[in-house]
Amino acid sequence: MTVLVTGAAGFVGHATAHRLLARGERVVGIDIVNDYYDPTLKAARLATFDGLSGFTFERMDIADAAAVAALVRREGVMRVVHLAAQAGVRYSIENPFAYERSNLAGHLSVMEACRHAPAVGHLVYASSSSVYGDRPMGGQGFREDDPVDAPVSLYAATKRACELMSQSYAALYGLPQTGLRFFTVYGPWGRPDMAYFSFSQKIMAGEPIEVFGEGRMARDFTYIDDIVDGIVGALDHPPEGDGAARHRVLNIGDSHPVGLMAMIESLERALGRTAEKVMRPMQKGDVTATFADVSKLHALTGYRPKVMLDEGLDRFASWFRGYYG
Repeated sequence: MTVLVTGAAGFVGHATAHRLLARGERVVGIDIVNDYYDPTLKAARLATFDGLSGFTFERMDIADAAAVAALVRREGVMRVVHLAAQAGVRYSIENPFAYERSNLAGHLSVMEACRHAPAVGHLVYASSSSVYGDRPMGGQGFREDDPVDAPVSLYAATKRACELMSQSYAALYGLPQTGLRFFTVYGPWGRPDMAYFSFSQKIMAGEPIEVFGEGRMARDFTYIDDIVDGIVGALDHPPEGDGAARHRVLNIGDSHPVGLMAMIESLERALGRTAEKVMRPMQKGDVTATFADVSKLHALTGYRPKVMLDEGLDRFASWFRGYYG
């Protein structure tokens, strides 16, 4: 089966492409390889595919609708994992139009390519837990049927817009789609703009770290291998039914929230260093806590995260030392 992975030079896209190749799929990867964060890290991820049969890569802007459509037709794509997007809550305040092109035009471009290619049987795309906004959580965490009409960042608003666009394409054209609401993902080959990664860089350099929200925030940290389990599991189970029933959204996370200070303590142990902490107030666009109810994904695929935070950060720290020497 030929699978298109958008954002293949990214953290989650890189890991997903490797998993698909390992089980014998043919993978076509695309990525614009921009400079939102260090392009050399993206190039190093892509270099891990060198010599692997079954992998093809093209540098491409997903908002280029004609190019994406031509590639999907030419390569005979049968499934799509659409992970390319402009990430980052805080960056959306500084550069809002980057989100218009990558997240809105890019998502529309991918959907259009899929609906005009009869071979495409399922589009799995990345949404975000940020669509839930900043509000108290229930004892079971955020659920897919909770209200999602009060985003606190432009990034969150674009991700919710993608869900609505996909719902309309399912109703109009019967395109099978699954939106995955990602919670915080971490691990080797991660994104330098994520807190655990930037903290590591500063701790190892002997620089202080800024702890926003006075350390009172909590996140549902999910190890990259567990996330890929969920992505591939969802990909293998296209939604059934007619019309709008061919679109669904599912949470994908660990379902065990960890306080920011507890994460920092775990990271300090993994790195063997103590961080100098500077406490800061909450930043615009941030939410206090996130916590996934993943019962729907579990029922569909058997999804069950296996890697706990201490073990995951140990693996990250080992990779971090090796990569940065």
